[in-house]
Amino acid sequence: MTVLIAGDIGGTKTILRLVEVTESTVNFNNLLEITYPSQRYPHLVPMVQEFLGQTNYKPDRACFAIAGPVVKQVSQLTNLDWQLDANHLKEELNLETVSLINDFAAISYGVLGLKTNELETLQTVEAQNDAPIAVIGAGTGLGEGFLTPLGNGDYLVFGTEGGHTEFPPRSELEFRLLEYIKEQKQIDRVSVERVVSGQGIVSIYQGLRDLKIITDYNSTVAEMIKKWEETETTEIDPAAVISQAAQAETDPLSEKTMEIFIEAYAAEAGNLALKLMPYGGLYIAGGIAAKNLSLIKNSRFLEVFKQKGRVSPILDAVPIHIVLNSQVGLLGSIMYGLSIT
Repeated sequence: MTVLIAGDIGGTKTILRLVEVTESTVNFNNLLEITYPSQRYPHLVPMVQEFLGQTNYKPDRACFAIAGPVVKQVSQLTNLDWQLDANHLKEELNLETVSLINDFAAISYGVLGLKTNELETLQTVEAQNDAPIAVIGAGTGLGEGFLTPLGNGDYLVFGTEGGHTEFPPRSELEFRLLEYIKEQKQIDRVSVERVVSGQGIVSIYQGLRDLKIITDYNSTVAEMIKKWEETETTEIDPAAVISQAAQAETDPLSEKTMEIFIEAYAAEAGNLALKLMPYGGLYIAGGIAAKNLSLIKNSRFLEVFKQKGRVSPILDAVPIHIVLNSQVGLLGSIMYGLSIT
């Protein structure tokens, strides 16, 4: 019997799950799961120690999916001031093995274990088993990963930092928003993640408001965003406030914000698809897509995704799925953690 700690560590929240494995295959029983606000802890170790204090089980190993690059089992998180080293974690937590894996590598493992009812298909095309699979997902940041087939039903999985490539504006409005973000953030370069993410939703809203591009707005939404700007209270999730108002169709400013966000998301997904030719499937993960499913399905997402000039037709053969299972990264970290000997 093996007891494993699986973790999905993000800039906003960390999910820890304790699982018991009684067979050599990936069959496990969930023993305990707790979600923690990441920024309230100075490091992962005290969080895990607090977690283990809630159970009498003694874990053998751990696998943590990290929102940031992992190099030689060391990671400096992108959106959290933590540096993690697998060897140090192993010693401090008194475990036999600790594995660190990029969060989108974990999601990439996880999509292999998803069931049909955990997916919403945007483009129904038969997947090619010998072709790559692409994974993209906007949440606190923007993650991208991919899988390449080995020919025996197995895949090599790779996480990337593709979300940190330059944001390519496609219209005069997007150029104006690009310059606004540069000035607001006091930066010389704007990555795709600055637009296609939760923070991007907020920046788009602020740009449309401050540049007076959209002057028709919901005062309640505006007051909540202003309160968050002035206090940075964790009681308000500004991206959620904006997206919910857009879904309810109660705020023209929020609706335009989400329209721009979704089309920028689609354009980046199309760029990723052109680079990988993922005829095994493109999976859209991250928390934002599933929570805004109706907006995406009623948007120009597919049209913009395939707006690639002369090569547009090659994207017709890419199966596109939105991942509905919010814990796909956790599932992937369990699968990866159990595969390490």
